[in-house]
Amino acid sequence: MLRPGSTRAGFLAIFVVLVMLAAIPPGVRATPSAEAGSPAYHLYFGDLHSHTTWSDGWEGTPADAYAAAAAAGADFLATTDHASRLTDDEWSMTQQMADAATTSTFVALPAYEFWVNGRGELNVYDPPATLPNGDHIFHTTLEPRPQALAAFYDWLAAQPGAVAQWNHPDYMTKSFDGFAYRTDARDAGVGLLEIHNYGSWTWKGIVDYEPAYVQALDKGWHVMPAANSDTHNPDWISGYEVRTVLLAPSLTRENLYEAMRAGRGYATLDKNLRIEFTVNGEAMGSVLSSPAPGYRARIHIEDPDGVASDAITLVEIVSDGGKVIASLSADSAVVTWDVSLDAARATYFYVRVSTASSLPGLAGVTAWTAPVWTGR
Repeated sequence: MLRPGSTRAGFLAIFVVLVMLAAIPPGVRATPSAEAGSPAYHLYFGDLHSHTTWSDGWEGTPADAYAAAAAAGADFLATTDHASRLTDDEWSMTQQMADAATTSTFVALPAYEFWVNGRGELNVYDPPATLPNGDHIFHTTLEPRPQALAAFYDWLAAQPGAVAQWNHPDYMTKSFDGFAYRTDARDAGVGLLEIHNYGSWTWKGIVDYEPAYVQALDKGWHVMPAANSDTHNPDWISGYEVRTVLLAPSLTRENLYEAMRAGRGYATLDKNLRIEFTVNGEAMGSVLSSPAPGYRARIHIEDPDGVASDAITLVEIVSDGGKVIASLSADSAVVTWDVSLDAARATYFYVRVSTASSLPGLAGVTAWTAPVWTGR
């Protein structure tokens, strides 16, 4: 039996990693499993919130947006024009343009944004092929207003495969009624929360929505954080560094949708910051099969630029109520941390990363991961 610290085991581990890397197509970012038995995922970087002239963008069609994002090196881009402004023909053409733009190295995601009767806006990914009569269904016909949000969740849950993202919580309304109305079926339909919206920073001086993220997690929703541009300009991907990162076995549309449904990914304000995070061998976004007597977290973070201005300065593990239960100070482009967590009553853990980068966010905070849920 090979022991982890033996020379023979070390050579074998290096050989396995080299074989894995040799098998990866050019341009794909490899993420070997952090622990034996855990799934191996690749990290895919992109934007899940953008607009074109087919709603309220300044220039360009969805085809222009997909082409620009692909040329700028993104792995994926979602166009999310407002459902109330899209015609049936425009929605059909958006889907056709997305299919035409999707290749082995870039995935175009046709989606739309709903305004839900005074409660806020949500993006819908992998939506029905036809528009549901615009978002006025949830905008004008249901009173009192809270009924509109619950009705939206129920409509979403009835759409096979569809998954939603809460956009810029607290931007126009207060966190979607405090993330009320959760049921298991509704929870399955919402996979993401926009923890950073670059457009909010541009327009309102509002930057990060981590308190809303914590509130949603504490209410029992299983969501990952997203960092998006919400761009209305023809600067798709190239005009900013914020990225949503999805963990998937390969770059296909269905694999990205599956990662979104599973809440498997992270939000970063640094366009190429790489994060691996497991608890008891399970990747971010996982729900452990049952509560454990103890938890072992493994974190690996790397900024491939390797410059001092991007150095990782602080890594925190956050649990229920937004409480930091473990932290590690650093000053390096690469951080690897294995830590035992003393949190017998915890329902989730996520990682928050600060760097030396001067980025538009909370002071120093650069990234947030999806949680691992303990099964409580």
